[in-house]
Amino acid sequence: MDYIRSGTSIPDKTYFKIGEVCRLTGIKSHTLRHWEAEFKVLKPQRANSRQRLYRRADIENILLIKKMIQDDGLTLNGAKKALAKGTKSHSIGRNDWRQLLVNIKAELIDIKKTMA
Repeated sequence: MDYIRSGTSIPDKTYFKIGEVCRLTGIKSHTLRHWEAEFKVLKPQRANSRQRLYRRADIENILLIKKMIQDDGLTLNGAKKALAKGTKSHSIGRNDWRQLLVNIKAELIDIKKTMA
């Protein structure tokens, strides 16, 4: 992935607070909060204290967005469109995986019925 090429090493943790994400990505917290509103792939969970908790996939997506904007010269809208075209190849959220598995199960059941 591009985050590896950029020299960013993401620690092996489940959740990261917004300050940690800022240090890892070089993106300011107000920019991260704005990107959450702009990009559907950025959905940090919330702790009981309402603090944002980012997952590794969120950080990878942040670094991907940063690359598209800073290195590739895309606007926010251009980055949104690029992610919309290739979201599945960049990061798949938990609900997307669940839906994918439901679809696969349905297809396998149909195959089994036609084979019987």
